[in-house]
Amino acid sequence: MKVVQVLPALEGGGVERGTLEIARGLVKAGHESVVISAGGGMTLKLEKEGSRHVLWDLGKKSPLTFRHVRALRRWLVSEKPDILHLRSRMPAWVCWFAWKGLPVDNRPHLVTTVHGLYSVSSYSSIMCRGERVIAVSDTVREYIRCNYPGTDMGKVRVIPRGIDPEEFPPQYRPSEEWLTQWYRQYPQLAERMVLTLPGRLTRLKGHHDFIDLIKQLSQQGEPVCGLIVGGEDPKRKAYAAEIRERIEREQLSDRVFLTGARQDIREVFSVSDLVLSLSTKPESFGRTVVEALGLGVPVVGYDHGGVGEVLAALYPQGRVPLGDKDALRNAVIGVLQDKTQSPCNDRFFLSRMVQDTLECYQELLR
Repeated sequence: MKVVQVLPALEGGGVERGTLEIARGLVKAGHESVVISAGGGMTLKLEKEGSRHVLWDLGKKSPLTFRHVRALRRWLVSEKPDILHLRSRMPAWVCWFAWKGLPVDNRPHLVTTVHGLYSVSSYSSIMCRGERVIAVSDTVREYIRCNYPGTDMGKVRVIPRGIDPEEFPPQYRPSEEWLTQWYRQYPQLAERMVLTLPGRLTRLKGHHDFIDLIKQLSQQGEPVCGLIVGGEDPKRKAYAAEIRERIEREQLSDRVFLTGARQDIREVFSVSDLVLSLSTKPESFGRTVVEALGLGVPVVGYDHGGVGEVLAALYPQGRVPLGDKDALRNAVIGVLQDKTQSPCNDRFFLSRMVQDTLECYQELLR
């Protein structure tokens, strides 16, 4: 097969990571992999792993972006890919117009992936127009069914995201060098139970609920501290300042720490006693939940969206009703006190995601 994946850029993030994972899987299986994007920090890695990158900025939300339709159509005629896989809304619209203008017997097969629970609109509907529509979770499949009733659900394939168990092995322990540097930076963590909340500093990630939790547990005499692991959103600096001010106002500066964005999330999870997922908006999939559970670290999270789906499958005792702070506190205490049950990931694997995606492509070609 010759497969072309299209997305806005390769700067980093879940969609980008998934694109590289499928590209790597295609090359490993002996297929030809091409990615169209505006480039970015992950481009070199993509090319080193055997894919070809075509520099094309199709993600800019502007009417001018549609000027690329004719050139893209010519490119598709010249390249003759078997599969055109669209992963983001704006590039999907440009590619769809280019694809639609080709003779039916001269078109690549069209695949789309619905990565998120997008705002419901005609703009978002493009992601349901593929000959196959990949949903990254049952939550996303239900979102499609409820919000885009014109979609032929027979074309939808649920292919959950997955992790590499070699990257997130059970009972992983960081190097002594990493541990020394970590406890030098955060000496307060050495004698306390560590609760970690991953996610960028945006209001929907539940940081205030997390601070409430740490405050309540501290007042009860529990030896806990909290880590907020995630970078600031450049567009939401006021919210980041609000979180810092609240930590100081509540006199929790020795209990709650903002680490900023980190590339060593595996190591951070591995030295945590518990990981939390408290997004108030349902997520399409709970990747950080799977990563933590894969390491054997328990997770407590709000029982909705993809996070609730993952917890139901792997660690049901970690589910908490959305916004129920008493239930959250009780669940956390229960998990911290009960060390008998070791979490694991026996379902969400990268190899399965790649295999199922390639099978989806081949299903169209057959």
